[in-house]
Amino acid sequence: MTRPPSLWIDRNGNRDPDAGPFSAARWRRQTLEAEARRQGPVEPEPPESPPDRPGRRRLVPGLALFAALAALALSLVAVLGDDDQAGVLPAAAGGRPAPTQVGRVYQAASPGVVSVQAGPARGTGFVADADGTIVTNAHVVGDAQTAQVRFGDTGRMVDAEVLGIDAGSDLAVLRVDPGSSGRLRPLALADSDRVRVGDAVVAIGHPFGLDRTATAGIVSGVGREIQAPDGFQIDEVIQTDAPINPGNSGGPLLDVRGQVVGVNTQIATGGGGNGNVGIGFAVPANRVREVLPALRRGERIERPYLGVTSAPHREGAEIQEVTPGSPAESAGLRAGDVITGVDGRPVRDPDDVAKAINEHKPGDEVQVEASRGGQSRVLGVELAARPQRTP
Repeated sequence: MTRPPSLWIDRNGNRDPDAGPFSAARWRRQTLEAEARRQGPVEPEPPESPPDRPGRRRLVPGLALFAALAALALSLVAVLGDDDQAGVLPAAAGGRPAPTQVGRVYQAASPGVVSVQAGPARGTGFVADADGTIVTNAHVVGDAQTAQVRFGDTGRMVDAEVLGIDAGSDLAVLRVDPGSSGRLRPLALADSDRVRVGDAVVAIGHPFGLDRTATAGIVSGVGREIQAPDGFQIDEVIQTDAPINPGNSGGPLLDVRGQVVGVNTQIATGGGGNGNVGIGFAVPANRVREVLPALRRGERIERPYLGVTSAPHREGAEIQEVTPGSPAESAGLRAGDVITGVDGRPVRDPDDVAKAINEHKPGDEVQVEASRGGQSRVLGVELAARPQRTP
């Protein structure tokens, strides 16, 4: 039997042999029906199933499978659509996995992170300027005049000069010959005043002597206080749950842009070990920005000094001890006095006293309002330079 040509013409003027009212499929069906009539009666076809009533439609198996696959595809799209925020990205072109958010920070910042060794002490540092300036912790450097740093995991150790140490902020500044290790990759300092609890952070360092290691977490607290190597307090410290351990000291705590929000300096430990228990502390980047110029010049950082130890009190900060020979003793402050204000600003706890004093310079006079025996008085106190260590 000869297949008739199709007369269906599509919108482009082309013949389509399988479409239209004269398609091959229709011609074949009509031919078979005529042949059957010539051969005699045929058994009637079973009646079609009645159509489902509205509201009770059922999917045939093929459509059900299609619907299930479509739902699965939509769920995968929903998950993958949030991967960038979760730090997991879909595979890149060519089948290689794309770097996670932490991976991108590590790739960008790790070339600027160095291992630091000063005598027996080991720690971490980071490049702060292309001229060879490196920032680390004061407790890593100690009293050393020189140190050695290593760039990369397989680089050689190069000599570094200790330019300045500030035990009050636990920061130190080194310098290497900028041509001794190829092109240096400085890390930018973030505005640490804008850091908030919950911000994602990455720590890069050399814990336990291991080569550059990245750990990640969040900012778990801000405005903390820790003890500096000179015995005084460092305020506005950043707390993180990113695992940091011995050897991370002096290394950067980075935000998702790869900028330094703090310098890892201490950890809280539990039991008899010295490993991480999920609480670490970093000196804020704004403190680095504050002391860096003077330390690069080899200058000593001088801070204002009042000379009292206080504890919380319902009216302010109760003086527990007055250091002999201090500005507080000279002004007439005594143990038992309750400081309720400094320069007209109310004091609610000892932190308020420290913050108010730290906004001044040695030699400035401040007005301290104190209560003694129910009587309030205002005393003028000329601040001195903080001693090298707590008396």
